[in-house]
Amino acid sequence: HAQPIACPACGPQVHLWNAQFEPLAFRHAAIAQAAALLREGQILAIKGLGGYHLACDATRADAIERLRSRKQRRFKPLALMAPNIEALQGYVELCEPALHLLDSRERPIVLLPKGSTPLPEALAPGSPDLGVMLPYTPLQHLLYAEGAPPLLVMTSANRSGEPMVYRDEDLPRLQGLADFFLVGERPIARRVDDSIVALADGSPMVLRRARGLAPAPVLRSEHFQKPLLALGAQLKNAIALGTRGQVLLSQHIGDLDKLEARQAFLQTIHDLSQMYQLDLEQTLVVHDLHPDYASTQYALELPGPKLAVQHHQAHIASVLAEHQLWEETVLGFAFDGAGLGLDGAIWGGEVLVGSLEQGLKRVAHLRYAPLLGGDAAASFPPQAAVGFLQELSGWERLLPEQSVRQGKSLLRSKLPIPSTSSIGRLFDAVAALLGFHTRQDFEGQAALWLENLARNQAPVPSRAALKLPLHVAADGLEWDYCTLLDAVLHYINGGMSKEQLAWQFHAAVAGAVLAAALALREAHRFSTVVLSGGVWQNRLLHHLTLTPLRARGFEVRWNQAVPPGDGGLALGQLALAQMRR
Repeated sequence: HAQPIACPACGPQVHLWNAQFEPLAFRHAAIAQAAALLREGQILAIKGLGGYHLACDATRADAIERLRSRKQRRFKPLALMAPNIEALQGYVELCEPALHLLDSRERPIVLLPKGSTPLPEALAPGSPDLGVMLPYTPLQHLLYAEGAPPLLVMTSANRSGEPMVYRDEDLPRLQGLADFFLVGERPIARRVDDSIVALADGSPMVLRRARGLAPAPVLRSEHFQKPLLALGAQLKNAIALGTRGQVLLSQHIGDLDKLEARQAFLQTIHDLSQMYQLDLEQTLVVHDLHPDYASTQYALELPGPKLAVQHHQAHIASVLAEHQLWEETVLGFAFDGAGLGLDGAIWGGEVLVGSLEQGLKRVAHLRYAPLLGGDAAASFPPQAAVGFLQELSGWERLLPEQSVRQGKSLLRSKLPIPSTSSIGRLFDAVAALLGFHTRQDFEGQAALWLENLARNQAPVPSRAALKLPLHVAADGLEWDYCTLLDAVLHYINGGMSKEQLAWQFHAAVAGAVLAAALALREAHRFSTVVLSGGVWQNRLLHHLTLTPLRARGFEVRWNQAVPPGDGGLALGQLALAQMRR
């Protein structure tokens, strides 16, 4: 699949089809006509390296709105492509590390703060950033050479919730989405999404590891000689293989509640097993503690040895493995939306101490709150908020009446309600109090909205500072969110702006991390603090946490080569299993 004949006469050709898949142009004429159609505001499906993109002129609000309507993608940010760095000037804030990433051979999507030159808000509503990339296939370069608009939306060709189309025979699934199709003759063997990279403290932070990055080894170490396979999580799945002194992390596979993602999951395991001659009956297979994850269920069906690893221990271990800290004692802050805890509760605001060699022990966490509706609370922030606010007063008027009524009804019922210590859900609760009342269109949307509010606010005086205090509890230290949320309600009633409150909330969480690190340093004798979990994709929180920790003498490590979210979990599973073995 990677050995094309370069001859313009007998090599692979390009075709342009209309919406009914009827041929319009062939070879170079197809490219020239496609560029003209993009200039006219049409939406094209264009074959890429790992799948099809939907493309349109990124400066035309009407084209973007049509694309969103057809994709049924209301708010999730759309990626942009420009022919060169110069074409991005003004639209995003460029710095040396960003220029290096954009122009690298991997050509990832790079998340950068929006610049001073306005673009249609519909490109990334409620987000402080734009995701931008440069061309990485000959066809993309040729489109620009023929005069395609200098700034193109280049988003995955699918309807919301479906996997990206990558096979030509599946193009009928895009009928009604694209006005025209630019189709190359070379087949794509495997679906591979675009990689996404952000900058944290001036260094790359991989948020989605796929095209250009996978499956290159993420580390080489003598620890990994005997084969070991880790199956990752349910969401943003990627699997890891350790063998012959190296660790390979697969490309981003996706959410395993979708059939095609499960098929890709099985195909990836098959590919790696064949390539490295794995015998799954003899290979130790590592999986998450949650019994309902598709990855766990697959592992339990295998006849060979298996090991379950707790979700948040794996998050912290992924950082330790990436930086090859095998023996060092660290304090780890694992902040995310949800993961099954060792006590059966839904964890997500955890403080762990230990090492890969000795294991990781939970020493502090966010106080438990009722998670009303279970997983449904992750989709609807007002529902999560009722569980966090139920002990307080004066909050009902700030949430939708139906959410309040349903939440209180659930609390009065005898239905089992899970408990959660999730920082991700706490972000949702604060976002709901400040006005985010819709269902989330994508994971983390409410938190992104809250971060955008906060980035629009300069730091406020300390007299108005929110606090997330740390108390002694039966199972260690515990952050009391009630004190923080009560103060949020007080300042809302006092007229403080949403932007100020959003910034103060981020500062309160960062301050809580510093307070826990200082409180635990003497007892556990560590000098390194580790940050992992999807919440740490929030670069404002990351910055507000990093600076004071360093000022108090801590070294801080975080995920850089693998995602801090569940896309990097398999690396941590692998590392903990190997050290236990």
